[in-house]
Amino acid sequence: MGILYERIDLVGWGIGLFVLFSLMAFNEFSRTTKWGGITLFLIVPTILTLFVWPTTAAPGNEYGTGTWFNWVKTYSALAGCLGFMIIRYRPSLLQKKWVLFFPPGILALNILEACIRDFQVYFYNVPDGAYIDHLWVMSGPWNLMNGFAGLLNIIAICGWVGINISKDQSKDMIWPDMIWPWIIAYDLWNFAYVYNCISDHSFYAGLILLLSCTIPSFFIKKGAWLQHRAHTLALWIMFVMTVPAFVDRLAPVPSTHDPRAFFIVSLLSLLFNMALVSYQFYRIRQRHLHPLKDELYVETKAYQTALSQNGLS
Repeated sequence: MGILYERIDLVGWGIGLFVLFSLMAFNEFSRTTKWGGITLFLIVPTILTLFVWPTTAAPGNEYGTGTWFNWVKTYSALAGCLGFMIIRYRPSLLQKKWVLFFPPGILALNILEACIRDFQVYFYNVPDGAYIDHLWVMSGPWNLMNGFAGLLNIIAICGWVGINISKDQSKDMIWPDMIWPWIIAYDLWNFAYVYNCISDHSFYAGLILLLSCTIPSFFIKKGAWLQHRAHTLALWIMFVMTVPAFVDRLAPVPSTHDPRAFFIVSLLSLLFNMALVSYQFYRIRQRHLHPLKDELYVETKAYQTALSQNGLS
């Protein structure tokens, strides 16, 4: 893939596609059945926490899965999945205004965790690259650029007052105001974060993982991006915590470690998120909207499509 990764052969692409479709399939399983979600996001991680992860994700292990960030990210993703399930299957909770703050809150927390990690890598001060906690990182201005891009992405979270539950059998959590500009801005930021902080894992944890939630958001179940993201993120992290050798030894796709790549992906992330925040402020001012009480994109086609396809229009 040119400047980003070393050459990927057909086997590598095949494994990547297998991971992609597996994540999408398990997401559909957990999304469309209540017992599937309970199994994957409550029963399975409980068993793994007690009997597997203390070994495979022990602090200081050779794969880097024992860091504070990995453990925090695992349980925050699972908390999101379980919290969203409670809202989905008890939609009356949405009548309580404080409940509406949970989805954007858990999302903002996850983004903030990653911003802190980007800043942490910058202050490692390893401009030529080094292995820290068994993960290869290279400090540079890209960490600051993308850390600030993530903070802008948090500022751009909008329209959670319109969160609702789809009227079909799957009872998905629909956030119609979270349309494609924010999703693309998030994807660019998150890919840059993964590339900056776990560069040699970023083919799977960045590109493939982001596709596994973005594709369903655009082509399978519109309006449910946050739910897709929480599910696929939790599934991937649980897999990596359980089989940490997968990315490093079984199917590695190393990055080029080229400073230009780090700079380019972080610059794109920063510019797009700056543009998004500027545009949203423009809409708020032009339409006299309250960013904490109003939805910003009600009249757009993407918003209306999310409503109609979920029986909410």
